[in-house]
Amino acid sequence: MCLILFAQGVHPDFPLIVAANRDEFHARPTAPAAFREDAPTVLAGRDLEAGGSWMGVDRRGRFAAVTNYTEPPPEPMPPRTRGELVMDFLSGDADAGPYLDAVADRAQSYRGFNLLVGDAAGLWYFSNRHEESEHPLRLEPGIYGLSNHLLDTGWPRVNRGKSALSDFERAEAHPDVEALLALLGDTTEPRDEEILAVPDDARGPGAHMPCFITGADYGTRASTVLLQQREGRIRFVEQRWGPSGARHGRTDETFERSAG
Repeated sequence: MCLILFAQGVHPDFPLIVAANRDEFHARPTAPAAFREDAPTVLAGRDLEAGGSWMGVDRRGRFAAVTNYTEPPPEPMPPRTRGELVMDFLSGDADAGPYLDAVADRAQSYRGFNLLVGDAAGLWYFSNRHEESEHPLRLEPGIYGLSNHLLDTGWPRVNRGKSALSDFERAEAHPDVEALLALLGDTTEPRDEEILAVPDDARGPGAHMPCFITGADYGTRASTVLLQQREGRIRFVEQRWGPSGARHGRTDETFERSAG
């Protein structure tokens, strides 16, 4: 399970605010978020097993994030890794809409996914499991939540996170990274009535999960906050976690958006 909460075009000074958890098996090899020699303009963590990334930003302010769509493994297994979708956008030059149009053309080459791409000026969403729309969606300004079903599916962790982010937006003139990390760290288990409120076709394992998952073998591996200011400053903070929620290190980068 993963969780991405984001406010796009809402805050007057921060047109893009993202708070996200990556949940994964602790044994899966992963490199911390960093600018790397093979992609010096891209700041992202790396999945060292399949390649690619789950979330990142580049020096131009381009943003991308992907979540898996919960479903039984398909047979045969599609040939391409979903993590490449993030890195291809961040290291490329295609605008968000045309990029997602190209992704839609090869969508069945991947297992189920949700993909967000764009920048502070606007975000686009596409899922290869959204039966009602085969085309990318440009998102209106607002507060959104995405886990391992479709955008804004009413899982408790999504609803709680959106509500907390909305409260945070109203209360804070300047977004506070530690407060956003605390939001992502909520371990409160969903109540029965919250789970029962989830549509029947979406009531999978994710409907039972808190925002932050602790476990010896599987759990939240990284909590990431991205703040993009209208004036061009970008801050990216990744707090990493080990088994049972132990702190494992932190990346904290601030830079100015480049024109190129």
